[in-house]
Amino acid sequence: MITPLIFSPIYRQYLWGGRRFQSLLGRELEHPGPYAESWEIVDRGDDQSIVRYGPLAGRTLGGLMQDDPFSITGISAPSTFPLLFKFLDAHKVLSVQVHPDDEQASKRTPPDRGKTEAWYVVEAEPRSKIYAGLRDGIDKIALQHAITSGKCEDVLHVIEPKAGDCIFIPAGTVHAIGSGLVIAEIQQSSDVTFRLFDWNRIDKHNKPRALHLNEGLAATRFTGPVTLAKKELTTDPVVHRLVKSSYFYFDDVRPSSTWSTDGNCCEIIAVLSGEVQFPSEWNLPTLTRGDCALFPASLQSQSLSCLSIGQENPHLLRITVPRPNET
Repeated sequence: MITPLIFSPIYRQYLWGGRRFQSLLGRELEHPGPYAESWEIVDRGDDQSIVRYGPLAGRTLGGLMQDDPFSITGISAPSTFPLLFKFLDAHKVLSVQVHPDDEQASKRTPPDRGKTEAWYVVEAEPRSKIYAGLRDGIDKIALQHAITSGKCEDVLHVIEPKAGDCIFIPAGTVHAIGSGLVIAEIQQSSDVTFRLFDWNRIDKHNKPRALHLNEGLAATRFTGPVTLAKKELTTDPVVHRLVKSSYFYFDDVRPSSTWSTDGNCCEIIAVLSGEVQFPSEWNLPTLTRGDCALFPASLQSQSLSCLSIGQENPHLLRITVPRPNET
C-alpha cells in the first residue's frame, strides 16, 4: 500500500559541520562532534532512505523504485530516484567546487547524473557568505591563475544571504557555501564533485587537500554571477515558486490552516516551522520542524492540517519532480 513516506535521516559527520541539527531542528544527535549533512531523501547505491513508519516501514527507497518507479516518481525513465534532498550545517566554509552536467557525467566510469542544485537558506549568521558563480569578465585563464596563486576568492561572486533566500546553482557553476549557514538543498542525485580550491587549508599532516583542477575547469561554465532566485506567484496563493528547472520545481509554501498537495505528481515536503498533520487514515506521526515526507505520484491530492506553534506560522518547502511534458 502506497502512503506518504517518512524516512530516517542519514547523517554525515564532516569537519566543517556543527551541532545545529540539534539546536535548530530539534534532532537527537547520537555522537559528539560536528554533523555536516542530514540526507533526508536519497537513493544512491548503499546510501538508502529507509521508510520509518506505516505499512512500508523498513523498505528502502531504492527497493520501492525497483518495484514500481512510475508509482513513486510519475515518470517512467529513472531506475533510481532522481533527486537527493538534504540539510547542511556549515559551521566552517566549504571548498570551492563545480559539478558536471548530464552529458559530462554520463561519460564517466561508471556513468552518473550531472548535478544541478538549489539552496534555501534556513538560517544565516551575520556576514555569512555564499559564493555563487564568477565575477563578470572572469574566463578560464583568470580562474586558473586565481586558483594556482591561492587567491580564488578574488574571482568569485559573493552574496551575503539572509534566511529565506534561495540560490539556483546549475551544473557548471563554481560555488561554495560559507560558514554560519544552515541550508536546505535539493539536487540531482549525483556524487560527482570537482574541488577547485580549499582556501589554502592543510590537514594534520601539513598537506593540502587534493584538487581536481583540470576536470573542474573543463566542467565550468563561465557565465558570470548567480543572483538570488525571485519568488514567483503560482495559481495557489500560498505557494511561491523559487526555482523551475527540468530536474525539479522548488516552492515556498506558507499555508494558513489546511493545504492540499497537487496529487498525480511526486512531491517532497519539508517543514521549516509549525506542524503538519496527515489524514487520520494514514496513521502517520505529525511532522514538525526539520521533518520531511515524500508523496508518491500515485497518491491523489492529500489535504494536510497545517498548525501554528507559538508565534511560528506554518512554513513548508515543496519539491516536485516535473513530468516530461511540463518542462
